[in-house]
Amino acid sequence: MMDIMQLSKGTYRVEDDRVRYFILEGTEKALMIDSSMNNTNAIDAAKKVTDKPIEIINTHADRDHIAGNGAFDKIYMSPAEEENYRNNGGKGTIIPVKEGDIIDLGNRPLEVIDIPGHTPGSIALLDINNRILYSGDTVQSGIIFMFGQYRNMDSFIESLKKLDSIKDRFDIIYPCHDKCPVYPDLIPKLIEGSQQVRDGKAEGKEMDLFGNKVMMYRFDYAGFFCAP
Repeated sequence: MMDIMQLSKGTYRVEDDRVRYFILEGTEKALMIDSSMNNTNAIDAAKKVTDKPIEIINTHADRDHIAGNGAFDKIYMSPAEEENYRNNGGKGTIIPVKEGDIIDLGNRPLEVIDIPGHTPGSIALLDINNRILYSGDTVQSGIIFMFGQYRNMDSFIESLKKLDSIKDRFDIIYPCHDKCPVYPDLIPKLIEGSQQVRDGKAEGKEMDLFGNKVMMYRFDYAGFFCAP
């Protein structure tokens, strides 16, 4: 069951179990940011709130972000994410986006920011005029998956540092998991925590997650699942 919530004029979040996606509307077209974990008809939520042509961009291609991609022939995505996307059954033609590209919905420019680490082609989108950052999984208050194929903690830390260096450009962050919204002051905390995990200075707990043995590192602001 899709739960659609309007955040502001032309901005909607759609809750799908433990993940969310977003719908943004400009004067010329609308854009879905990701497409659900379970719902192959995720586009239906966008059709409920806009009569503009609808396009899609993926912040990354983990399975819980691409369930509804089949409704689209073309998908905006970092080319560094294509292997992950195809391995997860992703279809359609990828329209590559990269650092600094602008997707203009009509008086609503969105800037692409490369933030590899959680996956090789993870991106964030900066809603320039509204000073909102759509962070995918990279900036969130939940437990961030950093184990298994494609994850790179060093790249993740550098991407967080990049976002921290431009945090004067946004006031609010909309992540795809856990609390929404979060705020720029979370970013330096995530940098500190991920550095502690990488350097072996954080206390973790071994656990089983979907049949995988992982280490869970939990801080009071977020956490990480990492390889043991």
